[in-house]
Amino acid sequence: MRTDPDTTSAALAEADAHGETLCPNVGVVADFFRDADAAADSPLLWNLTRQPQLTHAMSGLFHGNAALVQLRVWVFLQLAAQGDAQLPREHIDEMFHALRPEALETVLKRFRDVGLLVWDESQRSYSLPPIAQRVAAMLSPLASEAVADDDDSAELAALLGQVVGANQLGAVDAGQVKLLHAQLARLHGEFADAIASGSEFRLREARKRYDRAATLIDRASETITAIISNSHGHIALERAARGMGQAQSRLLAMASQFNRALQQVDRQRVTLGTTGITSTDVKRWLQAAPSLHTFTADAVASPVSINALAPHELLDVVEAEFERDRPGPAEHEDLPGAQEAPEGSLKAVALPQELHDMNTMFAAWVTGDDASAHTVADALLGLDPANARYAQVAYRAQLMPLLGDPQAEVLPGATGEFARQPWRVHWQATHKRIRHPQVELLSQGTLVSPEEAQQLQEKQAKAATKDLNAHG
Repeated sequence: MRTDPDTTSAALAEADAHGETLCPNVGVVADFFRDADAAADSPLLWNLTRQPQLTHAMSGLFHGNAALVQLRVWVFLQLAAQGDAQLPREHIDEMFHALRPEALETVLKRFRDVGLLVWDESQRSYSLPPIAQRVAAMLSPLASEAVADDDDSAELAALLGQVVGANQLGAVDAGQVKLLHAQLARLHGEFADAIASGSEFRLREARKRYDRAATLIDRASETITAIISNSHGHIALERAARGMGQAQSRLLAMASQFNRALQQVDRQRVTLGTTGITSTDVKRWLQAAPSLHTFTADAVASPVSINALAPHELLDVVEAEFERDRPGPAEHEDLPGAQEAPEGSLKAVALPQELHDMNTMFAAWVTGDDASAHTVADALLGLDPANARYAQVAYRAQLMPLLGDPQAEVLPGATGEFARQPWRVHWQATHKRIRHPQVELLSQGTLVSPEEAQQLQEKQAKAATKDLNAHG
């Protein structure tokens, strides 16, 4: 039996205004559609209508204001976490002794009404029915101790865990795969926006989130590949699995985009003189400095005074302006004759001594007998590591990208000589703590020959291609 649409809309508005759980004038969910037959065309809605007990239990659990919902969810998860089949009332009172008796009784009554708890009068105890176990499984992410800054990783881990566990049991469906696909697509969009913004701080924060997401995807890559391989014959599952595989490939391919964006930011960073302080350090200090408005206290201490002019003073100024002598038009003058240019000298800006010292040190490494590999720390700290200042180390670190640069190799002088040095930097994504009075952490890396650098690049490219093929 279906009710009149106008009656249904009015009943729904009244129920929403008064916070009622059920609306007695609404028969079925199809009454909310303009065309009642359209409700039968949705497989998802059909599945929901087949589980009225589950939807009724969820409605009873989450109905009301936020405080009541939090109390019910907490009590329910505490009861679901107990390992006993029977929960005596005395044991429940002991568990929730901190609650007021009337509050606990109200929550337990709601659980009995919606079917989340079953009371056994003969044994004077409660038990959790199967529907309660299903609801507890759905609410399990709420019980995780995920950090607030890691919500994306926690959500992605939960979705991956559901897909991996369902695949192990052979019960994975297209709906779970589509949810994971949507999460990967959303992360891809957020990371793409961070790259397009060009903000260094936003890029670095997004790179941390990307690394956590990539680690989770790598751990589940075998399961994702198995789902794609075993989904033949199930059209919806196969389509969802292929879409998820493409989203995974696009997300993993963003590593190179992050690297290029961060390198571009590093090239745009400005160093303030020879102090070693960069614009990034200044911006980070301004963001962390409290009460920035106090810096301008002395600048606006003296108010600006407004001078008022009387009408006769204005007339005097106007008369003087009209009567004063004005210069006549400029007369035509011939161009001056040719003159011999004075003698001069071209002086180039003196480069810091650190550049010449690095050229000398690199040349000595080439002709020396020491065949061991040289680290980036050796190059940055120089010949006298103990007396190296932070500004000198920072300046040398900015010079390292010039090694092998095609545009810098053609330059004359010490800069071109440095770019033509037979060394290349192979950076590592780790830092090393050193004992130094002014430098605490240094990026790890190795100085290798151009041939070894080419071999390392080819090896990394092959590894990346192999990884993409395995995930695709």
